[in-house]
Amino acid sequence: MNALEIKNVSKSFSGHQALHDISLEVPEQTIFGLLGPNGAGKTTLIRIVNQIIRPDSGEVNLFGECLKPDHVFDIGYLPEERGLYKKMKVGEQAMYLAQLKGLSASEARKKLTNWFERFDIAPWWNKKVEELSKGMAQKIQFITTVLHEPKLLILDEPFSGFDPINVEIITQEILRLRDNGATIILSTHNMSSVEELCDHIGLINNSRLVLSGPLDEVRNQFARESYKLTFKGNIIAFTNALWTNYELITKSSNDDIHSCEINLLNGARLNDLLNTVLPVIEIVEVKPIIPSMHDIFIEAVEGTQKHEEA
Repeated sequence: MNALEIKNVSKSFSGHQALHDISLEVPEQTIFGLLGPNGAGKTTLIRIVNQIIRPDSGEVNLFGECLKPDHVFDIGYLPEERGLYKKMKVGEQAMYLAQLKGLSASEARKKLTNWFERFDIAPWWNKKVEELSKGMAQKIQFITTVLHEPKLLILDEPFSGFDPINVEIITQEILRLRDNGATIILSTHNMSSVEELCDHIGLINNSRLVLSGPLDEVRNQFARESYKLTFKGNIIAFTNALWTNYELITKSSNDDIHSCEINLLNGARLNDLLNTVLPVIEIVEVKPIIPSMHDIFIEAVEGTQKHEEA
């Protein structure tokens, strides 16, 4: 079952097309990476799902139902633009935000106490928000976003401002929430986080959906016939053997062990490469080169821009 279905959604502002006929599916209990350069339309789509704005056309379904006002209690939204009331005490503000999401005062205090202890911030309950560091304030907002145990979590750049230790803490919490049944949309420019966390992705560029699907399928879609070879032998003889059908991308050496990255051209296959170089070297290891999400992001965005210019 899909947690979220976006069907042919479009939105314009004063003649500017923010979203153009966007359709995508977010499977239930997955972490979905919503990607795209600045200004692509991600925030507009997130605001539509949160019912902050309405689409000009199209349909949004949440857990099999057409999006309706009551769904606000099924969604937890951590926006990129952070905002806490600086003069309020931390605990007072957390209680206020928790009750806005439908929790009773006693239930909110019990859950907040548990989260504050888990994040090791219980001593800050009676401090004013303005006394918090940026990272500490981020923790408070993360807690108030997930406290009501929403079925759909939308996290916009959730790691911004965190040091590596707290990035790991938040990462583990996101995985735990997914394992406990939540569906999570992660909007981020951090491609390493996408590779570590996401099951599925959708990439928006210039208001249009450029690609979407399971992460492994997307990576395979952009994979090329490229391999990393580690070998022993004469590096010059190896290079000379690669006369045609092969492109040497990089090479490095460590004592008598050499490493090269090679693109196969003109329909050449791995067996062809091995037959070409085995007479002159001893192969230690062969690995296919899987494109990183960073590379896929750049290639997909640049490819879309070239297509539009053409």
